[in-house]
Amino acid sequence: MVRSAIFKEILSEIDTREQELSLGDISLIEQSGIMITLLQGVLVRIKEQVRIAGFADAMQEIEFFKEVKPLVLGKLIYYNNVYRIETTCPVRGGKLYRKYFEGQLKLLKQNNASQLDMDFYRYYRSGRTDKDADYFLREQVHYATVLDSFYFEMDSQYSTYYDHLVARFIAQDHTYIYLLSRIDPETPVNFGLLDIPEDLQWTGTKNALIELIYALYISGVLSHGKIGIRKLSLIFQSLFKISLGDIHHAFHRMKDRSGKRTLFIDQLRDSLEDYMDKDL
Repeated sequence: MVRSAIFKEILSEIDTREQELSLGDISLIEQSGIMITLLQGVLVRIKEQVRIAGFADAMQEIEFFKEVKPLVLGKLIYYNNVYRIETTCPVRGGKLYRKYFEGQLKLLKQNNASQLDMDFYRYYRSGRTDKDADYFLREQVHYATVLDSFYFEMDSQYSTYYDHLVARFIAQDHTYIYLLSRIDPETPVNFGLLDIPEDLQWTGTKNALIELIYALYISGVLSHGKIGIRKLSLIFQSLFKISLGDIHHAFHRMKDRSGKRTLFIDQLRDSLEDYMDKDL
């Protein structure tokens, strides 16, 4: 689906702000507070846009309630989760710290388990589109298909109910990655992404891999730039079975390098150009 220009601009604004904050040197609590304020404002703006302009056709309406609004609301729920979890954490290290985050992860898994039998959960996770009109067009949703009384409290002109469920799924995914990184930031997480050969290793320096990860993240070439730096880091650590530690501090040290700061990226370019020259 092709997003309207105004929604593209709004989502780009969110991505840009997230990138700026992730590259900064402020706490997660501060980052979350800033993003909560931003996302609340964005929700007000897109609601007003829908009220004034409506949708060009059913496809645009489905796109909005399946992708645009849930992405914004999902991130708002996620950052609120992070803010709540971080501000109620009793300690900043040690066994009690780990136990606290393990408890939060257990609660998240219990909540997710309660959704597994939902027809809509399976529909959304499978990537199907055949019933999108039933789930994401406002006039199509009927109270008889909804088991949650929250449906009756919604603004029927600004929600189909299922857009809220998608937002919750998105928030859960982000929160899951965040909790894993808090429980054990030094241990790669096994996402079961691929049948990875046991002998696949990163044989360069850790700083070189961190430089590559940030280059891929900042360029926005993975998942249209929607993947966060923490999640991307965990994926690479899992892929290469390597622990990168605190990548943010490592990146800030790179910024303070004298002379060339992108040593590994420059090395990659030089190696590729040398190889190309051999074929001439």
